[in-house]
Order: sequence, then structure tokens, then C-alpha cells
Amino acid sequence: MIEVIITDNCFNSNKSFRLLNIYERLNKGERIIKERLAAEYGVSAKSIQRDIDDLRAYIAEAHYDESEAAIIYDKSSNSYSLVHFEREWLTNEEAVALCKILLESRAFEKGELSAMIDKIITQISPADRPLAENVIRSELVNYVPLRHGKKLLPIIWEITGFIKEQRVISFEYIRQDGRISSKTVKPVSIMFSEFYFYMIAFSADDEVRHPIIYRIDRISQMKPTGEKFSVPYKERFSDGEFRKRIQFMYTGELKRITFDYSGVLEAILDRLPTAKILSRNGDTYTITAESYGDGTDMWLRSQGELVKNIRQRSL
Repeated sequence: MIEVIITDNCFNSNKSFRLLNIYERLNKGERIIKERLAAEYGVSAKSIQRDIDDLRAYIAEAHYDESEAAIIYDKSSNSYSLVHFEREWLTNEEAVALCKILLESRAFEKGELSAMIDKIITQISPADRPLAENVIRSELVNYVPLRHGKKLLPIIWEITGFIKEQRVISFEYIRQDGRISSKTVKPVSIMFSEFYFYMIAFSADDEVRHPIIYRIDRISQMKPTGEKFSVPYKERFSDGEFRKRIQFMYTGELKRITFDYSGVLEAILDRLPTAKILSRNGDTYTITAESYGDGTDMWLRSQGELVKNIRQRSL
């Protein structure tokens, strides 16, 4: 029996291995120096230059064009690096902002959050990455997730598939009082609001005509029933239009609310996207808005003397 021993040097002298290894290092943000790689792989600097040229051709022809990504040479450091331009990759500012939003949302358990932040930070340029890591890591250490402690990404993705395929699903749902009830629904959307992800659905038996909202972390034993549903195009659910008309994820019938408001106008218009000013009398505005359920009414009443004469009717 002949034993074949493959050494590191065998791999290093193999062009295919070198190309894969160099590309992997570039993709991780490493700056590579031609002479050092030549010594590491035991080949000439000309061989490394040919490898870099081959990778440039691969990036340009197989995956990207020069407006998206390129291997560039930095004369000051005598090194090559892979640069991803804004069209495909996040800028430093965008990456930090997204990390901040994820941390502030408190929506994910710490393991899921850490994995997402790690992936976002890798898109920051190597020179600026330490600065971003110092800022984000200090917040991550003190991150306090929500008490349910549930991993959400798998169930969010699963519901997304059911929505796309228009599948009727059944599940167990833990209500706010701790009781568990069985539900069968037609899922139409996923939304995030005030720390939580929600599934928006319609009753499978059509007894309830308005959208129903379920907190995703309270859903368990979810499965498709085998049935599908179809919605005529003109009646299809619109995430954007629904979000304009929902407050604190309180659902119910669609209503038109009219009220008098004497506070900062920007605050009310930002809070209620469907708000329209009907009239003005000095510092008091008469405003109307459309809203599902009682969420908007509850918020308006919390504003004290700034809001008066609340009237509402069903649409």
C-alpha cells in the first residue's frame, strides 16, 4: 500500500489553491503584499502578480463590473485590497447606523444579534473597522434582550415562505393572560413595532374581516394546514397602507378619527401618517386620520389637554 502525504507546500505551489486562498483573504478585508505572498507560497512575485490579474478578470467578468468591486493597488503601503463600492456593499456610516438600530430595537436574543452585527461590521473598510467595533462592542456587552429569549429569525423566515406561497397555517398562541389558544389563519405580512415582530393575518374562516395581529414570539407549533388561499389583486393586503393606520399594533375595524389639537404640529403628523389638517383656529388645528382599532384613540387620550373633541366613525 502506497501512502500519499500531502504537505502544505503541495497546496502552496498549486495555482488553484493560491487563487482561492488569496481571494478569501481579500474578501475578509486583508491587505496583501505581493512579495510576502511569494515567499509564503514559495513562488515568484510574477506568479503572484498573475494570480492577482486572474482574480481581477474573474471579479470583472463573472460577478461584478468595475462600478461594484475591484482589486486596487495602494502605492503608499505597496499592498492590494478588495474594495466593494456603495452599490453592493454598505458604507461605513450605513453599517454603524444599522448596528445602532438593531441594538436599540432589543428585538433579538443576544446570539442572533451578535451574529448579525458581526456580519455587518465585516462590511466596514479594514482601516475603519476597529473604530466601529469599539463603539458597537461596548453597547453589545450591556445589551439587554427582551424577556421571551426566543430565537426569531427561523420563524420569521418560515412565515415569510407561507406568505409568499399563500398557505393557510395553524399554530398555538400564548395570549397576554398566559392562556393558550389554537389559531388557523391566512398570513399576509410581517411587521416590527415597539420591540416586537408581528404576523398580520386574516381569519381562515373569514368570520373576522379586519386584519388580526399576532406577536411572533408567542407563536409555537406552527404548521401549514395543506390549504391555500387566494386574494383578488384589488383586495390584496398592503403593508405600507396598513402601517399608516395602525398604532401600537392594536387592530380592529378601520375608523376615521377627527379631533382638535393644540400641540406641536410636527409631532402629530409624524405619529399619524394618514393625518390631514381640516382647519385652523389660532393655535388649534382640527385634524382627521384613519386608523385600525383603538390604538390611535388611546394615544390621543394620553396627550391630555393638547387633544380635545375626539370623534370617530367606522369606515
